[in-house]
Amino acid sequence: MDLLELARGPLLMWSLIILVVGVAWRLLGILMLRRKPDYSEARSGATLWGGVRTIFTRMWPRKEFQARTAYGTALGYVFHFGLAIVVFLFVPHILFIKDLTGLSWGGLPSGVIYATGVVTMIALIAALIRRLTHPVLKLLSNFDDYFSWFVTAAPVVTGLLAVAHLGARYETLLGLHILSVELLFIWFPFGKLMHAILFAVSRATTGALLERKGAAT
Repeated sequence: MDLLELARGPLLMWSLIILVVGVAWRLLGILMLRRKPDYSEARSGATLWGGVRTIFTRMWPRKEFQARTAYGTALGYVFHFGLAIVVFLFVPHILFIKDLTGLSWGGLPSGVIYATGVVTMIALIAALIRRLTHPVLKLLSNFDDYFSWFVTAAPVVTGLLAVAHLGARYETLLGLHILSVELLFIWFPFGKLMHAILFAVSRATTGALLERKGAAT
């Protein structure tokens, strides 16, 4: 069994199983957390709206902090949107998703995806440099932060190399690209990449609690 066949076969199946089971396990664990009863009188009953609203109002820093956080926030948005475009609007990726779920939609031209991938990789490198040089970020960063960066950047790099046919045979590069994606799938539920799902849960919970207390969200 060669590299590409291995990547497309059993490793892909097991990585998807670990991804789905791991995410379900994390979410179930959160739902089963014991919560202390709140005996205070609610100042507002619109907790659902407060939760949903907070998901979106926390998308950008408050004006008091914008000047100091604008660069990091902008980098985050660039590589997050870039990753979303590459993952969900590249035709081969759409075909892969269709094979798994039956869902399909239109994609963007390969040239646009390639340019987006390059910009995304530049933003990821800039974010890593910022983490390595910013005194506070450097102090707070641990293995999870750096490994999560690696498993996010690896599919972008291998994908760009595969599209450009640089470094090895296309089949080898494609196999490495698929393997890097599978590594991301496996790590996703257990590292900080899980914030892609948990950020909404956390913000909604915070917003609902603040709404109940009558505080601004």
